Amino acid sequence: MGPESPKRKFEQNNAAWQAKAKAANNREYDFETASGVPNDLLYLPQNEDSNLADYNEKLGFPGQFPFTRGVHPNQYRGRLWTMRQFAGFGSPEDTNQRFKFLLKEGQTGLSVAFDMPTLMGYDADDELSEGEVGRCGVAISTIEDMERLFDGIPLDAVSTSMTINGPAIILLAMYVVVAERQGADISKLRGTLQNDILKEYIAQKEYIYPPEESMRIIVDMMEWCTHHMPEYNTISISGYHIREAGSTAAQELAFTLADGFAYVEAGMERGLDVDQFGKRLSFFFNSHIDFFEEIAKFRAARRIWAKRMRDKYGAKDPRTWMLRFHTQTAGCSLTAQQPEINIARTAFQALAGVLGGTQSLHTNSMDETLALPTEKAAEIALRTQQLIAFETGVPNVVDPLGGSWYVEQLTDSIEAQAEEYFRQIDELGGVIPAIDHGFFQREIAQASYQFSQKMENHQRIMVAVNGFTKENEKIDIPILEIKHETEIAQIERLKQVKTTRNPAEVESALINLRHACENGMNVMPPILEAVRVSATLGEIVNAMKQVFGEYTENPVF
Repeated sequence: MGPESPKRKFEQNNAAWQAKAKAANNREYDFETASGVPNDLLYLPQNEDSNLADYNEKLGFPGQFPFTRGVHPNQYRGRLWTMRQFAGFGSPEDTNQRFKFLLKEGQTGLSVAFDMPTLMGYDADDELSEGEVGRCGVAISTIEDMERLFDGIPLDAVSTSMTINGPAIILLAMYVVVAERQGADISKLRGTLQNDILKEYIAQKEYIYPPEESMRIIVDMMEWCTHHMPEYNTISISGYHIREAGSTAAQELAFTLADGFAYVEAGMERGLDVDQFGKRLSFFFNSHIDFFEEIAKFRAARRIWAKRMRDKYGAKDPRTWMLRFHTQTAGCSLTAQQPEINIARTAFQALAGVLGGTQSLHTNSMDETLALPTEKAAEIALRTQQLIAFETGVPNVVDPLGGSWYVEQLTDSIEAQAEEYFRQIDELGGVIPAIDHGFFQREIAQASYQFSQKMENHQRIMVAVNGFTKENEKIDIPILEIKHETEIAQIERLKQVKTTRNPAEVESALINLRHACENGMNVMPPILEAVRVSATLGEIVNAMKQVFGEYTENPVF
């Protein structure tokens, strides 16, 4: 048997994996079945006739290239996924209370939802913010708001995710300044900034500046964080909103990874080392209702990313090859009709995320088609994750569906579909030219139309929507209400900040920021300066607009 034979390679990789798995720390837990049957950590091909060459190339071992079976050698036996429930509503104090409630109930990471004015870069007192302050997330206009948001929560002791894109660099600066004021070592801060502006042009439409200028800001942020916050994930490349806009699983995967490759190329063009910034890129995927397709999507994602990072971009560090991702269950699959059924939908979707090897997970609440989650609904959503973690036995084995003929075929199929999309995007000149051509928008719109046609023709059944419906149904669950007084109070606090700060310091900071924008300097230091002197979110955004302009989308038909 030659040294390069498939069997020999399989045995060598198996030995390497076993050594890493034995060295890894395991949780103190009973990893047997409920009946007392011991579970092996990993299950492998069992006979000599198995196609080991195919196995070596496509699956491999957990923690080894191409990471199809997971990025850690012992996966959840070592550490469970982070239970990171998305939370944000009303005032910073309201959300701070929800954070503390969730942490008390066993959540292991924070995730901030911002309101629409904040997402679009408007202050609470802007006329365009009227009626929207605190409605779909927490309202943040100043560093003082951010301090109230994290009051009593030491930022050096918790991992925080922030879902923000257009003005992401400003919210990151506020987070950094809060940490500084807490006395934290910012080089030790852990968390993730969504900061995925390309998907905004593709799907969600919460952009501010044109694509080229937005990419420049993102690379500035990546560069600054590489030197000052090496443990922080600078971009969470997001397929979630692409899927919510109506894409298929393969489109979500392909368009998300294409965006990721564009960020890698932009960083390398700046002269950054791919093995420095590349391992701080993470992903954010949707876990939809087609159980096995979602699991296959996650497995294909790891394999595609690993091959591209190693073979095309020349990354040498295996950590740069690893695709790490957060998962959120599918908001677009929830129904206002019979909303209690959403608890079951979310459980299936969460289970798919776990079986797919997610690193962190948000489970949607049953009431989210009607309003922001009540405390009770949020608690049930968190308990759903805890049930999967501690009662199902699923975390006891790495990639328990690996080797399934169906799952492996689905994984190969989704990978092939994604590669075809990469080819089409390359033919158009890359992601930004494809955005300008309306390629992504048309593909998603067509997929959404086809799905709606199947629903109308009853080729697909959605429980409580076009099947198993109730006549004259009365929705009788508690609803969280955000009162108008919240908006009034936020505007009053903003007014107080503006009257007590030093106007000359603010104007000087904004001048310095405009100078940096005009002269190709990294914009993170002047934004930090502006935040420290209490310049508002809207003032900083407007200073950058004066140089970068605003984006207007070309209509797509």
